[in-house]
Amino acid sequence: MLERIKASLPSLAPAEQRVAKLVLANPRAFASLPVAELADRAHVSKPTVVRFCRSVGYDGLADFKRKLVGSVSEGVPFIHRSVDADDKTGDIMVKVIDNTVAAFLKYRNDASTGAIEKACQALVDTLRSGKRLEFFGVGNSGVVAQDAQHKFFRLGVNTIAYSDGHMQVMSASMLGPGDCVVIISNSGRTRDLMDACGIARRNGATTIVITATGSPLASAGDIHLSADHPEGFDNYSPMVSRLLHLLIIDILATCMALRLGGDVVQPRLREMKQNLRSKRYT
Repeated sequence: MLERIKASLPSLAPAEQRVAKLVLANPRAFASLPVAELADRAHVSKPTVVRFCRSVGYDGLADFKRKLVGSVSEGVPFIHRSVDADDKTGDIMVKVIDNTVAAFLKYRNDASTGAIEKACQALVDTLRSGKRLEFFGVGNSGVVAQDAQHKFFRLGVNTIAYSDGHMQVMSASMLGPGDCVVIISNSGRTRDLMDACGIARRNGATTIVITATGSPLASAGDIHLSADHPEGFDNYSPMVSRLLHLLIIDILATCMALRLGGDVVQPRLREMKQNLRSKRYT
């Protein structure tokens, strides 16, 4: 959580930066002090303290403090340990698993439930209005987009995934009000995805971006679901980033299924399972 605040510093207003520095200086004290004293110590107004919490992706001061307490007290130590060429198989296994588990725990503490709520509502609205849902990703993120399409079409959503930049731009040009596109990117700096996001948004479609905080793509969409981790986005073989993106997709799919209700989702899944029985050996 503190790493996320550090990364957000350059994009914050000067007054909000003073609040951020107060958090970083003593997170435990920040979590326990009333808003009036926090404002006094940071030399800002009380509304500025609340605005800072929302600027870094939380629902307000109470939500920010709750997540801050969890992050500090649990002390989830995300020490990203790179895999080395001379590592033994057991060392590789431990490093990969530890990095993944730590990333998931960090996301649990840092994630904005408000942003996820908005994204889920947008997805539900798209389904109920019979509009299109599309997933865009390039390279490794393109694989995640395909997985997302596989999960959501089983819920009865009219959806497709594109990993080709030209197809993304053409498809974005066909979207309109009521449609929704989920754009997945580790770096948040891929030009094709930025172009497609801008086109879709100008056409009135809802754009949900799953990417790193502070990246160009993070501020280009309507709804930003942060996916922050210490793994470099230029890593030849991304591991944690892909799994974190898949986790976020799973959360969205589960929330949407529950919103739609068992009487809508379960009959579809049962029929699908029944029709697939002939495809398996008994």
